Amino acid sequence: MTVSPPSTDAPGAAEPSGAAVPSEAAEPSGAAETVGPTAPVDVADLYLKHIGSGRAVMGRVMGGMAEVRSEGAWIHADDGRRFLDFGGYGVFILGHRHPAVVEAVHRQIDTHPLASRVFLEPVAARAAQALAAHTPPGIDYVHFVNSGAEATEAALKLARAHGRTSVITTRRGFHGKTLGALSVTANDTYQTPFQPLLPDVTQVDYDDPADLEQALAARRDRACVIVEPVQGEGGVRIPRPGYLRQVRALCSTYGALLVVDEIQTGMGRLGTWWGVDAEGVRPDVLLAGKGLSGGVVPIAAMAATAEAYGPFSRDPYLHTSTFGASPIACAAALATVRAMETENTVARAAALGLRLRAAVREVCAPYRGGLVREVRGQGLLIGIEFAEEQAVGELLLELIARGVLVNHSLNSTRVLRLTPPAVVDDEELGLFLTTLAEALHSTAGRMSG
Repeated sequence: MTVSPPSTDAPGAAEPSGAAVPSEAAEPSGAAETVGPTAPVDVADLYLKHIGSGRAVMGRVMGGMAEVRSEGAWIHADDGRRFLDFGGYGVFILGHRHPAVVEAVHRQIDTHPLASRVFLEPVAARAAQALAAHTPPGIDYVHFVNSGAEATEAALKLARAHGRTSVITTRRGFHGKTLGALSVTANDTYQTPFQPLLPDVTQVDYDDPADLEQALAARRDRACVIVEPVQGEGGVRIPRPGYLRQVRALCSTYGALLVVDEIQTGMGRLGTWWGVDAEGVRPDVLLAGKGLSGGVVPIAAMAATAEAYGPFSRDPYLHTSTFGASPIACAAALATVRAMETENTVARAAALGLRLRAAVREVCAPYRGGLVREVRGQGLLIGIEFAEEQAVGELLLELIARGVLVNHSLNSTRVLRLTPPAVVDDEELGLFLTTLAEALHSTAGRMSG
């Protein structure tokens, strides 16, 4: 995979005939990455030498191209093709490079990109106010960090500050891979190489209030419970109605701190601002990320009630980060919230999600009981569960070859996950469904043969 320097005087060639859709304007001839003034770059070779052999091999398996540009629902590769992005791991609820978010970040870079951390910083304050306007009532305090895993770490430390040193997590739950977050990410594949992890962490079954109550009863007044409204990496597992209300009630009864991880499910992904909104649940701590960035500058947050946030509120140096709440990241978050308000993104995600889920079920119907076990989802978080793990890899590669990107699920290897942006239009939706039908047909034929 060799990337040439961009042309400065002539457009590149039109997209090859195998592209997902006809080319719009002609693409530049390559990415901006160069070695010296003119030398092309073999990106896969650089990965192999400086980032990791596994990632280099994976890149070649996926087709060997490098992504160099994006907008809306599309990612452009260095070979001239473009790919419809129905993946993105939940980050691009507004699509790629939303104009309002990009403009806000540009403006912030031109004025004050990073703060001294000595004085008050107005962009962070306004971003916190904007986010808190949409969190459940009473969750008014916001601690900005750089990633979802950092938000989990902040929540675990806040729980410790309250004496909640015993943590209860759910099987197949995913909360990040830094050491503390990994301790509550229930997957032996990721945990085993790094043990011992945090002590006193208990796993309970998801959507099983009785199992949770048994664990809480043994840890009265010293437990922290962390749970997702829908398990995304767990394979888009949706609990029965009332589950979150039962979790809230049990935490209140046994004196536990409730942390709801909305890093993937929040910011409109489920067709509501937060997954807890459907049941009117107010956690003590709510984690936000992915969509909060607007798909431009990474940012995440831990939001909490005044009582829960008390230790961090009283001592601003108890948990700090050099780049946490940076002006450029907070400018992106503020612009994201404002864009979602203006464009009714949450309602659009709900409506588009209903259409997409119904259409995906229809496309998958001929394969139900064989290749496909189930299609499930909420809002724009949809999972296709297959009978065999191999089918996920086969279908993913088939879709990439046809110009569509989707995700696998880290904690559920038989589930292919769709997390498209809410900006997808009818033509793009139709293209995805046609491509999915073709890829399923090819995958089914190959696996049956």
